[in-house]
Amino acid sequence: MISELCTCDLDGNVTVVLTHDGHIEAPNWHPDGYLIVNGGGRLFRVDLAAPELVQIDTGAATDCNNDHGISPCGKMLVVSDGAQTDGSCLYTLPVGGGEPKRVAQEVPCYWHGWSPDGARLAYVGTRGGPFGVYTIGVDGGAETLLTEDFDHVDGPDYTPDGKWIWFNGERDGAVDLWRIPADGGTAEQMTDDGPVNWFPHPSPDGAHIVYLAYPTGTRGHPAGLDVALRIMPASGGPSRKLVDLHGGQGTINVPSWAPDSGAFAFVRYLT
Repeated sequence: MISELCTCDLDGNVTVVLTHDGHIEAPNWHPDGYLIVNGGGRLFRVDLAAPELVQIDTGAATDCNNDHGISPCGKMLVVSDGAQTDGSCLYTLPVGGGEPKRVAQEVPCYWHGWSPDGARLAYVGTRGGPFGVYTIGVDGGAETLLTEDFDHVDGPDYTPDGKWIWFNGERDGAVDLWRIPADGGTAEQMTDDGPVNWFPHPSPDGAHIVYLAYPTGTRGHPAGLDVALRIMPASGGPSRKLVDLHGGQGTINVPSWAPDSGAFAFVRYLT
C-alpha cells in the first residue's frame, strides 16, 4: 500500500506532503508546523519544511491506533493504545516523546477531542452496550457519558469555544453529524442527507466543519473505499465537496486543522 499524506485548503486544492510506501494514518497538525501520524502501532513526526517520518518515543505505548492528538497548548500528546490493557486505553505524554501516563481506567477508549481549555478529553467507548461519547478529566477521574440513545457513535470533537462536542451518530441505519452541549444535554442533528457522514472536525476559528462522507449504504467506517471530504458551516446548513479520494478509515479520524484554519491534513491511499 502507498499512503499519501496531504493538505487541503478551503478551495479543495490538495498538496502532497509525503508519499510513503506503507500504511500511515490520521494526521494531527502541530502549531509549530509539523504533522503527527501513526503507523504500525507507533507515532511519527513529519516536518512540513523537510518531510520525512521521524518516530516519536511513546515508551510502553507500542500499539497506538489512529485516535491520537495534540493538547491545545501544544505540549502534550494523547494516544489510544492497547499494548498494556485488554482494549484501547487513553494515555498522555510529552509532545516530544516520553513515558505515557494512563488517564482512563475503563476500556475500550478511543480518543477524539481535547477541550480548548485543556481540562478534558472526549472519546468513545462501550461499557457493555452500544458505543457512547464520554468525557474525562485530563488527569483521570470519573468518566461522564453524554449519549445514550444512539445505535453507534464516533468522532467526538470540541468546538473552539468549548460549548459543543460534534460527533457522528447512527440511528436506524442512518449515520449523520450531530452536536451536543459539552456538559451534557440534548443532541442536535446537523446533517440529514444521503451519504454516511463520519469524523466531524470544527475549525480553530469556529467557522467550519470538515468531515468524511462515505457512499450511501456504507456500514461502519471501513478503509479502501472511494470517499469524499466535505465542509459545512459550523452553524449548520448545506455542505460542499472539497475532494474525492480513496480512503476512509485512517483518512481523517482525528483533528487535523492548521492553526490558522486555512487548511487541514488528511491521508489518501493509492492502490
